[in-house]
Formats: sequence, C-alpha cells, structure tokens
Amino acid sequence: MKFNIKSKIPTIICEWTIVFLFGAGNFLSAQVDTLAIPSVAMSKSPKAVVVLPDVYHKSNDRFPVVYLLHGWSGSYRDWPTKMDLKPLADKYGFIIVCPDGGYAGWYVNSPIVKDSQYETYIAKEVVDFIDANFRCVADSTGRFLCGLSMGGHGAFTLLAKFPERFAGAGCMSGAMTMSSGERRAGLADVLGDWETNQQRWEANSALFLAERLVGHDKAILIDCGVDDFLHQTNFLLHKKLLDLKIPHVYIERPGAHTWDYWTNALEYHLLFFRNNFGASEFSVESYLIRQDERGLRFGNF
Repeated sequence: MKFNIKSKIPTIICEWTIVFLFGAGNFLSAQVDTLAIPSVAMSKSPKAVVVLPDVYHKSNDRFPVVYLLHGWSGSYRDWPTKMDLKPLADKYGFIIVCPDGGYAGWYVNSPIVKDSQYETYIAKEVVDFIDANFRCVADSTGRFLCGLSMGGHGAFTLLAKFPERFAGAGCMSGAMTMSSGERRAGLADVLGDWETNQQRWEANSALFLAERLVGHDKAILIDCGVDDFLHQTNFLLHKKLLDLKIPHVYIERPGAHTWDYWTNALEYHLLFFRNNFGASEFSVESYLIRQDERGLRFGNF
C-alpha cells in the first residue's frame, strides 16, 4: 500500500464555527451537532461535536469515523472552534467526532478520581453511542483516533489498549513518555504521584504500551514539529516502533506546539486514514519525513 501525501495542504481556519444544537431525535436535521454522550463509568454526560459529511444524507452508506481528541486544558469545543471541520468531512467522507476528554483527563482511567474514567468513556461509551445513533462502519476497520498533545498521547495509547476496536491512530505533538523528569500537567491528580506510582504511570505511557501493537497491523502516523518541546519524545517512540518492527509513518517538519501546526496537519492525517480505510493490513514501510526547501520528503535520513 502506498502512502501519497501532498507537499502543501492549505491551512483551513475559520474565525467562527456555527454549531446547531439539536436533540438526539433530530440528528438528521443538521450537519454539525453538539450533543451530550452519557457515561455510566463517570456518572455524567460530557458533550461532543459530531460533524457529518454532505453525502451522509444523500445515501444509505455507512461511513468511517475519526475520533478527534483535544489537548490538555481543552474541551470538545477546541477543534471545531479553531478550524472548520466540515470541508474535511466532505472531502474525505468521514464522520468526525470531537469528544470531551476532560481538562486533564489524559484519556486514562483514574483510580483516584471517580469521574475521570476517560479511557473507558472514549474507547467504549462514546464509540458505542456513535455506533448506535449514526450510520457508521461499526467495527474496527472504520474507526480511527487522532489528537494533539494530550490527545496525541490518547490516540496512541487507546489504540494500543484497544486494538480490536480501532484501525489506526494519528498523533500530533503527542506527550509520548511519562517519567519523573517529565511531569505531565495534571497527571499526578489522576494517577497519583510518580514516586509511589511509577508502575501505574508507565502502564499508561505510549512508549511502554508500544509493544502491545506488535503483530496488529494498525495504521499509525506520528507527526511532530522540530521546534516542539515534545519532539524528542515523539522521535523516541518512532525509534521504539522501528526496533519492534511495527510499520508506521513518522513526520517531522518545521513547527512548534501550536494550533497553526495542528490545523495544518489534520488534513495529512485524514488523507492517511482514508488511504488505509478498509485495508486488511497496514503494509506501508516506516518513513522518516522531513521538510526542506523542496517540500516534504520521504526516506531514511
């Protein structure tokens, strides 16, 4: 399978995002819905934004879903506020779901905070709700995870923990390691302090969970700017996947830990998912992709 990527994809940013509010019984009357998705695990109903492609109402087809995760201190509103997701849903034929992962939920199940069970919520409860209420591909071949920063970490770790539920993950500027030297914001609140809970931290770290993906043939894209403070952790995960012989695509290019980078990167990820939708296996070789004056280049540098 070939992974083709355009050298330049324009950033699509809108100053205002119009969200139509409808009840669960009126999903078909809107292209962009904000709705509450109940959680038994957390005894609350966080909100989510659901973006439907235009063709959703013009056919009886089932559509693949991208679960687009926000970063630390964010919410379900982040992605649809920072950019217009509708043209991308239309272009690539995805249902895009922006769920809420908590201010600092880290997409893990907290043994300390009862209403912070975002691993179960996103991977099971949100997915089951979308499967039940929308005409989607309701199996692992049609579900992809994507996210930035805390959400990049979440996309990779949820794929590693639930490979039977997802086809792949796209990680932008992900916080891929958790250690005493890299105290991730709010992690101690949900996992306990590092000194006495080191094993628990490591059990939820992308770098330590990578081995679970051996032999699963998942579509994995790791993407981080060279000026990002998390660049080194992403490169370490890339090297770990190479050592484990896990096929993946690794991108590094000019950019920092900013929305300019992420809004520009999202289309790369959707194109990557579209190319791998319905594939029986992910056979792309691991590439290191860098950008110079000639644009994005593939190869081993």
